[in-house]
Amino acid sequence: MKIKWYGHAAFIVTAGDGTSVITDPYTPETSGYQSIPDIPDVVLTSSLNDDFHDRSDLILGDPVRINMLDVARSSGEIEAAGLVIKGIESSEMYEHPYHEPDKCAMYRWDMDGISIGHMGDVGNPLTDDEIAFFAGLDVFLVLAGDVPTIRLPDLKQAIDRVQPKLVIPMHFRTLRYKPRNMQWITAFLRHFNDADIDFQSDWEVELSREDLPESTRVLVLTHAL
Repeated sequence: MKIKWYGHAAFIVTAGDGTSVITDPYTPETSGYQSIPDIPDVVLTSSLNDDFHDRSDLILGDPVRINMLDVARSSGEIEAAGLVIKGIESSEMYEHPYHEPDKCAMYRWDMDGISIGHMGDVGNPLTDDEIAFFAGLDVFLVLAGDVPTIRLPDLKQAIDRVQPKLVIPMHFRTLRYKPRNMQWITAFLRHFNDADIDFQSDWEVELSREDLPESTRVLVLTHAL
């Protein structure tokens, strides 16, 4: 499996057989990140109306385009490209600093024997049901920029309860991110021991089941775009 971070909450995760999933594509003009050039099999979005998370229409090719909030509100899971993808409804920060909070979804799927979870755009402490949704997770793609998403102490508590093997931060301030309304990655990393943090001097990491650590580690990627 390969995991590449484009920037913000957008990744492409590619299985050994070539099956690929893009998560939460953004609007380049408002986010500051460049257009996503890859053509996946599936595009997942966590929101119905957030141009930082829902721009599946900008992804090239003819992938299956799935809004996971619709899935979470119906059966709770969907199959596409041989993958079973599960979603749970959540919400943006209840006291959102910029607008009325919208509903969104968090989601997970398995690929190459590795379970991957994406936090969408959640803005509040995870509930017991949401923690249970992520039980047994291997790779957790987490919102590491604090307000206007989940506060970092609440995020750390969620990570401690879920106990994923690998935490990959996303949705934090970078030199390319235009709004400047989030924390730099250093704020998130202060919640972990230095010995538990790895830095990938690239935007892509290749993983197998055997590569996963025995206890939770953080892996920081560079954004690709």
